[in-house]
Amino acid sequence: MYQDCNRGAGTRNHPHNGSSQNETSVNQMRILTDQLKENIDQEITVAGWVHELRDLGGIKFLLLRDRKGLVQITFLKEKVSTALFQQFSQLGREDVIKVTGVVSTSDIAQMGIEVFPTAITMLSEADSPLPLDPAQKVKADFDTRLNHRVLDLRSHSHRLIFQVKACLISGFREFLEKEGFCEVQTPKIVATGTEGGTELFPLHYFEKEAFLAQSPQFYKQMLVGAGFERVYEVGPVYRAEEHNTVRHINEYTSLDLEFGFIEDDRDIRELENRLLLFMFGKLKRECSEQLEVLQADAPEVPGEIPSITFEEAQEIAGEKGFDLSPQGEKAVCDYSQESLNSEFIFITAYPQEKRPVYAMPNGDVTKSFDLLLRGTEVTTGGQRIHQYDLLVEKMTERGLDPSDFEFYLEVFKYGMPPHGGFAVGAERLAMQTLNLSNIREATFFPRDRNRLVP
Repeated sequence: MYQDCNRGAGTRNHPHNGSSQNETSVNQMRILTDQLKENIDQEITVAGWVHELRDLGGIKFLLLRDRKGLVQITFLKEKVSTALFQQFSQLGREDVIKVTGVVSTSDIAQMGIEVFPTAITMLSEADSPLPLDPAQKVKADFDTRLNHRVLDLRSHSHRLIFQVKACLISGFREFLEKEGFCEVQTPKIVATGTEGGTELFPLHYFEKEAFLAQSPQFYKQMLVGAGFERVYEVGPVYRAEEHNTVRHINEYTSLDLEFGFIEDDRDIRELENRLLLFMFGKLKRECSEQLEVLQADAPEVPGEIPSITFEEAQEIAGEKGFDLSPQGEKAVCDYSQESLNSEFIFITAYPQEKRPVYAMPNGDVTKSFDLLLRGTEVTTGGQRIHQYDLLVEKMTERGLDPSDFEFYLEVFKYGMPPHGGFAVGAERLAMQTLNLSNIREATFFPRDRNRLVP
């Protein structure tokens, strides 16, 4: 267990403001640490968590952390009241405090700024010892990190992961809005699975059987047919996958889109190519500091992402069957990097046995694709069947009863344009972008085979 710094002997007393302190200044509006340089020689108020404490006798230092960064609070014996100087010993790591003081430049403090305090207010006291060290000076094992996820997320570098992920999601939305897509929200409690009868989480829904949605697929298509033509969704999906690997979780954020009036799956891949160019361009512009701290190079998106067929991918990987293994995906990406100078590669023309019932057939294969990045699949997509009779035929071939899908099939009876789309796993995309070793690092509160809390 990580041992917190000593708080001093005896029972802690809450720090308080001395009677001589100016109540107006104590209660003035809070500013963030990244605004301090604009307030040199001014009295300000900052608030946040006690990140670190250093007691050197006649001078004491406190690092205060807020969502923007750190600032050094400097206690000089000759500059502060005796009561304020003594308050330092009553503070502990991760206490939440408010500090009023004067901002000054410094040659040695972080960011070249320090604050000389005139008042400190305790807002919330943290228990001691801490179960892990948010400053990461003492490393915790991964299970301990996830068991105490809130403390773990106080780490600066861990929070940066989610800033990168948020930027990617923001880029997804921004691009599609400009392309005329409408953001939609689809049900997460459904009557049947979209990907077949496996990998479903059942739940009690009054007197009926229901499931958590594997994807918004059926509803995306129905909304295209309802006249929206171009739709997208950012939302959770649920997969009851038994395997428990570093790249699988059972609840994740899916970036989905579907659009109509396409020629074939090439239109979909072309759209995703432009989408990724936009998303990663935005990431490099807006998150360059985060990428630098995380020592990550965002992937370069080529103007035209190369593609190979599934059969060609099997030959490169030296594998057989209806899918590629993780080792096979890595072999294909190595080939793409070395021979095609691209970290991204589309694999097209998957066999019908591998794809869902709604995938548009093209002989023995389908007009579908996966997109691989740095050794892992990050996208699945393709053209969908838009003819009612063909869709019913394919359902029957798979042993499905079309009457169970009447709610979905109805739109295909009354005029459905050629359409298609894809889905991107936000956590997996962030994982591959930042070269993380485990997808759970890009998930706020992971849900996997063994973890249901926090």
